[in-house]
Amino acid sequence: MTEKVPTPTSNYPDKLIDQFGRQVDYIRLSITDRCDFRCTYCMAEEMTFLPRDEVLSLEECLRLVKAFVQLGVTKVRITGGEPLVRKNALWLFEEVGKLERLKELVLTTNGSQLEKQAASLKQAGVKRINISLDSLNSERFKKITRTGELDKVLHGIQAAKQAGFDNIKLNTVLMRGTNDDEVQALVDFAIQQAIDISFIEEMPLGEVDHTRESTFVSNAEILKTLQNQYALTASTTNTGGPARYWRVADSNTKIGFISPHSHNFCEACNRVRITCKGELYLCLGQEDKVDLMPLLRNHPNDDQPLIQAILNSMSIKPKGHDFDLRRAKPAVVRFMSHTGG
Repeated sequence: MTEKVPTPTSNYPDKLIDQFGRQVDYIRLSITDRCDFRCTYCMAEEMTFLPRDEVLSLEECLRLVKAFVQLGVTKVRITGGEPLVRKNALWLFEEVGKLERLKELVLTTNGSQLEKQAASLKQAGVKRINISLDSLNSERFKKITRTGELDKVLHGIQAAKQAGFDNIKLNTVLMRGTNDDEVQALVDFAIQQAIDISFIEEMPLGEVDHTRESTFVSNAEILKTLQNQYALTASTTNTGGPARYWRVADSNTKIGFISPHSHNFCEACNRVRITCKGELYLCLGQEDKVDLMPLLRNHPNDDQPLIQAILNSMSIKPKGHDFDLRRAKPAVVRFMSHTGG
């Protein structure tokens, strides 16, 4: 693995503290709004993607990460869209993986490109991989993703295991009437593969071709179903995100629940999101943002305006989101693929 590069020192604080006293030490950076899937809960079937000049260059992405790490961020998640469809994305992983103060570089992916790239990502310093998997039925998988091939993802999971990743987690969004009958099958698969799985309640981001309330499945309901099938023990495991975990007895698998509707964990929020346009969103479920791209492009050799803007943004980070599935239209109109998974 490449030797770690020291993080520059400065007169700026080495911690990001928001107006509620929470430390932000985790960023989720989207490097593209493009994806080779069109998942029904994430995107419209016909998407208009951003022109290249409206998307951060990989060099700008690296500059942003370095600024946040200088301010005390220790965990970086690279997302999209599908980050691995971005040309030369591996270069960014390699460069971020060199940063000395960074404790964890992680990836969220749909798994379609992992068969080819898993070994290189491991070598670059990626510690953990989250892979979206919403069905183990090929026809259903194609219907949910519109374009995806289940076998490609399954081969990608195997490639990640063979590359030596110890921390692989499946992310599953259950939708009533679509895949909510696969709860046990998906958990059984995770147990067989000795990997973890998290169930994520569907989030009302962007207008899609169904009403979110009609397809919503609460994690409380899923947990109750699973407790009837498995011996589960509450776990104190914390991966830095909002998931709450349960251990499955006699296995190496943990089951996580990310519950933005039924259980709000905003009081401990430690993260912000940056879109591929350089928009710093202080909360997934709110529209408060700071545009960082102009600061990057108007000051190519001076990070001071960028760092000051990041520090100032802590004063507008909201206490929490207000997702409400009963609204006729989503409160947040941007798609999940725009913000980053």
